[in-house]
Amino acid sequence: MADIENVEEQDVNGKIYQAAYDLFCRNPDWVSFFRDILGVKGLVRQHFVTRESLAEFEKSDTYAEIQQMLTRLRERAADAPALPEPTQVITVRLPKSLHDALREEAHDHRTSMNKLCISKLLQFIDNELVPSNG
Repeated sequence: MADIENVEEQDVNGKIYQAAYDLFCRNPDWVSFFRDILGVKGLVRQHFVTRESLAEFEKSDTYAEIQQMLTRLRERAADAPALPEPTQVITVRLPKSLHDALREEAHDHRTSMNKLCISKLLQFIDNELVPSNG
């Protein structure tokens, strides 16, 4: 039975990868790519509807390759016109020591804190690393 599930998983991952690659080759802006592939109503969440199945997918090579595509599109964004959808602003309260560490990391990567934080927000986070409200 596990072999059948593994084959089905590979088939789904292959289809998702192909769709992501096809979209990537059309050179969309990174926001559209994210929305269509990884967003709340995107292709990945259409196939992985439970938190557990999504977390498993986020550990896959397919997910890592999609993240690489997203990164390349974000790199191209420096030369692109304004984003095609409105941006939202969030306020995050964090200790000064964490803010200082983020500022240093952004400096080391020769990028802005905003770009660094977006990069971090786009990454998979293991459920065990997120505290519960309990």
